[in-house]
Amino acid sequence: MTTTPRTTIATLTMNPTVDVAYDVDHIVPMHKIRTRREYCNPGGGGINVARVFVRLGGNARCIYLSGGPIGVALDGLIDLHQLVRTRVPIEGNTRIATTALETSSDKEYRFTPEGPNVREAEWRAALAWLESVECSHLVASGSLPHGVPTDFYAQVSRLMTARGVRMVLDTSGEALRAGLAGGGIHLVKPSRGELEAFAGRPLPTREAVVEAANAIVEAHQARMVAVTLGHEGAILVRREGVIDCPALEVEAKSTVGAGDSFLAAMVFALCNGESEEAAFRFGMAAGTAAVLHPGTDLARPADIARLLPQLATA
Repeated sequence: MTTTPRTTIATLTMNPTVDVAYDVDHIVPMHKIRTRREYCNPGGGGINVARVFVRLGGNARCIYLSGGPIGVALDGLIDLHQLVRTRVPIEGNTRIATTALETSSDKEYRFTPEGPNVREAEWRAALAWLESVECSHLVASGSLPHGVPTDFYAQVSRLMTARGVRMVLDTSGEALRAGLAGGGIHLVKPSRGELEAFAGRPLPTREAVVEAANAIVEAHQARMVAVTLGHEGAILVRREGVIDCPALEVEAKSTVGAGDSFLAAMVFALCNGESEEAAFRFGMAAGTAAVLHPGTDLARPADIARLLPQLATA
């Protein structure tokens, strides 16, 4: 995989986080629990995608909402990661997400607030930035905070496709439904659970997953649907056919950021002119690499390179 991308992407994160992670021996109710190995990272779907994309050698601009004293901390963390950023100021306070690894049980606990209330003028300011950002792909990833209309991603898609920018979407619930209803999505990446909610029914088999994803493609809502299945792998559905890739057997330390790592690597490969199948497998390697380490560290290029050959024949 080349490390010199032909294009620059932008990412949009409407509900970012400051991600705090640490280890504890035991989680006991009503007790003060001492933590170890605490560290903080900038988080939220689009910011995570940009972190991995840049690690791979790419160029990414982060567009995100930021407010209150936690927003100031988020800005500083993004600068520490040397990401190019466009901060859209809001009055509400940016949220803090917490991940705790209980070392006695090797179980991970995650706490994620809903986020701030966003005013119309604030989310419209994010749209205004998108009218001039230079990129080949826009990755819109993550939940929508309160106050942002459910069809916001559909508005973003119309704006970007009119400018010749390929729209990549990773969200859930009504934001996913409304975003796809607007059409024009180049790539959408739901998890199995998110696709089940979208389809309104359980999808217990791989065949059922393919059928639901193919309905999105046939309705011209998205050109490609990459469905991540956790420890069962992932499936890519396009008009040209289906690629079904089982998961590699690894010891998972954390699931935080696995989907974001997958998406970042797949888009990176597409930007470098790789085939859709090769890009999908590169994404699979990155998603697997992300679970090898606890906390919010995301995929590392060395791990991706080590895992990728194992997926070539999967």
